Amino acid sequence: MFAAERRQLILEMVRANGAVSLRELARVVQTSEVTVRRDVRALEAEGLLDRRHGGAVLPGGFTRESGFPQKSHLATAEKTAIADLAASFVDEGEAIVVGAGTTTQELARRLARVPGLTVVTNSLLVAQALAHANRVEVVMTGGTLRGSNYALVGSGAEQSLQGLRVSRAFLSGSGLTAERGLSTSNMLSASVDRALVQAAGEVVVLADHTKLGSDTMFQTVPTDVITRLVTDEPPCHDDRAATELQALADQGVQIAVTAGGGGSGAGQGPGRPGPESAAGDRRGPRRDVPLPGQRRNHPPGGGGPAPQLRSATPLSEASGGRVADLAPRRR
Repeated sequence: MFAAERRQLILEMVRANGAVSLRELARVVQTSEVTVRRDVRALEAEGLLDRRHGGAVLPGGFTRESGFPQKSHLATAEKTAIADLAASFVDEGEAIVVGAGTTTQELARRLARVPGLTVVTNSLLVAQALAHANRVEVVMTGGTLRGSNYALVGSGAEQSLQGLRVSRAFLSGSGLTAERGLSTSNMLSASVDRALVQAAGEVVVLADHTKLGSDTMFQTVPTDVITRLVTDEPPCHDDRAATELQALADQGVQIAVTAGGGGSGAGQGPGRPGPESAAGDRRGPRRDVPLPGQRRNHPPGGGGPAPQLRSATPLSEASGGRVADLAPRRR
């Protein structure tokens, strides 16, 4: 197949699916991932698509949502590491809510080992991952099934969450920026995610570095409501993700970064978090996280201390992460 034919086929696949992994593209066009990566780079230079870690997506920030099969092949290693770290913040006997998404599905697989846990979810995939955990109680919302991501949405889902109160909400999405917070491409999904947030004392966002700086149509969680972001280390060349991490930290979001994530230059480059050698407990710091709404109630003009992020405390090898030492810049 000539290069022009390959690139046309790649473009058609991305337009049809919204997002496609390099592995899948290489399989369809019957060539190596190295060649496909070169083709994707050429198509991006023409403005026909955008590159993402491990794949290609439609151009522009406000892209339509891709289906579960496409999402499940993007940034798989990063999602696994994020899920490992996020699970370390969950205690035995807690009641939490877990939203829909491929990253939260990975989290659910790890939560199956936490005894006495109660998980409220609108995701069939999350429920399936916990179905055989004999010491975890699963509570599903009502609603209408949305087949593209196997989630229950609509008024039935939202009404079933009224009056609910849990300790934490774990959510994913299509994009995350310091300006708008977490966002998604579907209005019904966004509405249910907002209802999940209303039920939780703390909000933990799970987002790999490819989502940092991306903005999609419907806001789900404003930045000032996000308690903590669990993400992977951006690659050294990804200045956009690193800048967005610092901007989120400036607004008081706790940043938890997985060890050995997507980037090879941990702690290098401007605004890049670096590890410290201080020893932490087995599960890492959790109680330093303020509740939403309390974090930014300092009076203007220096009347109270600015929100600070704790110094990096390494987590256990099992969780494989740390709390980044990003702190708000002095203005």
